[in-house]
Amino acid sequence: MILKIFFWVILLKLALSTSDDFTYNGFKGVNLSLDGLAGITSDGLLKLTNASRHAMGHVFLSVPLRFKTPQDNVLSFSTTFVFAIVPEYPTLGGAGFTFVLSPSRDLTQASPNYFLGLFNMTDNGNPSNHIFAVEFDTWDSPEAEDINNNHVGIDINSYISNKSTPAGFTSDYDGKFKNLNLLSGEPMQAWIEYDGIEMQFNVTLSPLWTPKPKIALLSSTINLSSIILDHMYVGFSASVGPSYSYHYLLGWSFKMNGAVPELNLSSLPPLPQNMASIKEKAKILSLWLPLAFLGLVLVIAGAIVVGVRKKKFSELREDWELDFASNRFSFEQLYKATRGFKDENLLGIGGFGRVYRGVLPASKVEVAVKRVSHESKQGVREFVAEIVSLGKLRHRNLVQLLGYCRRKGELLLVYEYMPNGSLDNFLFFEDKQTLDWDRRFQIIKCVAFGLQYLHEGWDQVVIHRDIKASNVLLDSDMNGRLGDFGLARLYDHGAAPQTTNVVGTLGFLAPELARACKVTTSSDVFAFGAFLLEVACGRRAIEPNKQEIEQVLVDWVFANWKMGMIHETKDPKLGEDYVLEELDLVLKLGLFCSHPMPSARPSMRQVTQILHGDVPLPQLLPCQSHFSESRRVVSFQKLHILDLVAIQCVQLHLGGERLFGGSTSRNDTSLIPNGS
Repeated sequence: MILKIFFWVILLKLALSTSDDFTYNGFKGVNLSLDGLAGITSDGLLKLTNASRHAMGHVFLSVPLRFKTPQDNVLSFSTTFVFAIVPEYPTLGGAGFTFVLSPSRDLTQASPNYFLGLFNMTDNGNPSNHIFAVEFDTWDSPEAEDINNNHVGIDINSYISNKSTPAGFTSDYDGKFKNLNLLSGEPMQAWIEYDGIEMQFNVTLSPLWTPKPKIALLSSTINLSSIILDHMYVGFSASVGPSYSYHYLLGWSFKMNGAVPELNLSSLPPLPQNMASIKEKAKILSLWLPLAFLGLVLVIAGAIVVGVRKKKFSELREDWELDFASNRFSFEQLYKATRGFKDENLLGIGGFGRVYRGVLPASKVEVAVKRVSHESKQGVREFVAEIVSLGKLRHRNLVQLLGYCRRKGELLLVYEYMPNGSLDNFLFFEDKQTLDWDRRFQIIKCVAFGLQYLHEGWDQVVIHRDIKASNVLLDSDMNGRLGDFGLARLYDHGAAPQTTNVVGTLGFLAPELARACKVTTSSDVFAFGAFLLEVACGRRAIEPNKQEIEQVLVDWVFANWKMGMIHETKDPKLGEDYVLEELDLVLKLGLFCSHPMPSARPSMRQVTQILHGDVPLPQLLPCQSHFSESRRVVSFQKLHILDLVAIQCVQLHLGGERLFGGSTSRNDTSLIPNGS
């Protein structure tokens, strides 16, 4: 009997030691728990994500490991793994992945994007999560307070890192810090170590085949006793956002209470693109000899085809554009994506160009392509530089600008495609379903957050200059996203705005622009105020076919407010299905934002606080000056509408000004309301 007990104790110890110490040089035949996008390829690669968007994948060891002693002390552990991130676009990450310790393998209730597949909006920051992770993040998310779009961070029960640092390593040779681009598509090796006695946590990173650097990339003293439970699952989580990335693991080794076993780097499976390259070269070699005698015929025929094709798909490319190569699409790509820019793919016609829906041939990504005419070479370099800068904006309430293409006589801007089109189609056209009040109020808050990010949350101040319902697009979940940055201007925080030509849409132009010609965040707030009234009242900012007092939306709402009848201006299509307090707030906030005096308008941070009820709406005083000054500005706009049209037509020749924006609505000419 004693021998049997001794025998089972030995077997139990062997089982525990085996589960606490494992090395996978590739993942063929490995028993792991997978969910979401995660899977194992035929070559033995562990693939956490694929070409899907706004999704996530998880992989965990099938059994939990013991991380505490009977005295409740956290045990030491160490791990190393080789990973590679292959993005859809070279400079655009799809969020990131984490090494994670979790009390459960079931993280299906988590969210993708910046939540990294670990948390969601309700449980983020909750101590009961008991989740400890190291993130390898390729997305600069304002919500996550990320330091940049290429960093490593320590996450405890929250997607907001306790500590983070740019990805890289310190060279043992010269002691200098070397940056590592997580989106390079190249394999890298990471080491993660925790000393349970000293409570010292280290993360180290290096290129593959480079010895482990002596100096850790990220070090921190952390007491994990209240975070880690007795038993925890060990694994990885990855997520993607508007653009996708493939997150691969090539090998993984783990050890409790000791130095982690080294991986056999030479036996790790290759990445897919390497295999494709080898197969392609072999295919070319096998075809070359049999087809050699047809070479002359093919060369002649090819020259003819290339000549025709070159003329059809000709582009303008200059040396200075090499700096923006990763942000440039070929015209051939966009031509095929839109099937030759056929009318059946036309999404809308604005004041400055046509917008087409397209599907990129290689990646099958849906995009919106805006064709903007221009003839001048002046200012093009500055314009492209600004477009590339705007492409770095990252916010869930902004439409992602993916890149550009340049041809003789026109520019093409490529945006993330929004399947539900623009908001004005739902507000002003009878063939669209009526948006209920809850959805309208949510869209208003979405746009407010996006505009606050433009004004305060990025490296530079971005003035949109064309905020209106037709430039607010709706994603698949009907969330509002501010788009069309063709008129946007950038300047550094703290710098004074420069004088510029007056561009935009009548009914949304702040009065001070007629005097000073300086766009500011306050002039954007004025336009946002008119946008609020568009949404609440279900009508355009200017409607010249109505009676004079009703032609200008801001004045009409203001007049009704003075008479105590502001609620009479609501959209009749709402019926009685609305929250009176919220409607009252939006209408009065719209007037508050569209005050003729810039100093009286709130900032977008104040606007978001008011919309969320964090601060009360200031009292709006019925001063006569508001009404009279607004009327004078509108009268100026009416009397000089033809002059403004002429000015903007001249500005289409650039002249140092970037004038490539406007509506994507079929019935909105941007300059002339209602197409009149």
